[in-house]
Amino acid sequence: MTNKVALVTGSSRGIGAAIAESLSDAGWAVCINYIERADKAEELAARIRAKGGTCITQQADVADREAVFAMVRRIERELGPVSLLVSNAGIAEQRQFQDIEPAFWQRLFDVNVNGAFHSAQAVLGHMLLEHKGCMIFVSSIWGQHGASCEAAYSATKHAIIGLSRSLSAELALSGIRVNCVAPGVIDTDMVQVLGRETLEQLAGEIPLGRLGRPEEIAHTVRYLAENPYITGQVITVDGGFLV
Repeated sequence: MTNKVALVTGSSRGIGAAIAESLSDAGWAVCINYIERADKAEELAARIRAKGGTCITQQADVADREAVFAMVRRIERELGPVSLLVSNAGIAEQRQFQDIEPAFWQRLFDVNVNGAFHSAQAVLGHMLLEHKGCMIFVSSIWGQHGASCEAAYSATKHAIIGLSRSLSAELALSGIRVNCVAPGVIDTDMVQVLGRETLEQLAGEIPLGRLGRPEEIAHTVRYLAENPYITGQVITVDGGFLV
């Protein structure tokens, strides 16, 4: 058991995997959460263990409240109470607004927003008891700015920013810090579906001239996790895209 236990939702690949590995390198015991890609979760777990880190893998759809609470109970049994939540799990798909079906809209909110809600409530009890803890929510620059054909996704990421800011105010006196990271266009499987031409165009619009890397988001998350005097912030990591 350790007092540095992190749950990183949606961490079998991409940004989440980079976050989980970075936290492990810093001495955190990590729960790698996934919904489908057990193979990627186990690959990451093997890499972490090969470096001497401690981790478990757990399948859970964060939209399923009972599954999330069951996951947290397992973490408490095997690793210890969660002292750091990184709410990263999310889904995205571009659609014109008139083509959005209610089921699609609801699924995005179930995963991106309700998933964050379930995860935060599942770990909050022990944090309140101990009068300490940290939550970091992963939003997006599209939650700050909005984008064409991204109405549903942007709406969920706006909600995440509102949730994190409100919780930071509510929980500060309880010794619990809450922050948010808003990544720009990061080179992951999620953005590769946009196609090479679109990604090259986006890279050309970024002042630093390239897409971001997952480890650059992970570095920011780790900084927020370890700095005890930062709360209530939304940190944009986008290469200057929104300048």
